[in-house]
Amino acid sequence: MIYQEKIVQKENLEKFLRTLDSDEGVRIDNESGHVFVNKTSKRYCINISIDNKDEFIYKNNADEVMDFLKNYLKQTTKIFTY
Repeated sequence: MIYQEKIVQKENLEKFLRTLDSDEGVRIDNESGHVFVNKTSKRYCINISIDNKDEFIYKNNADEVMDFLKNYLKQTTKIFTY
């Protein structure tokens, strides 16, 4: 299997989160660190990685995830799917 990542535009992030499969994920790159979003069969897992410290947050649906991510989506943010 070949690993591929694709750029996601901010305006398409919510749509991608809603259709996220358990073997897919999203990486959000900022100057201060990275945010990873994955989905299990029951909920979303958000991993905030800043200065080699990880914090895990769990949300029940894409709306909650988008609301949480507002603080991490900046003008210079780059978003990738994998």
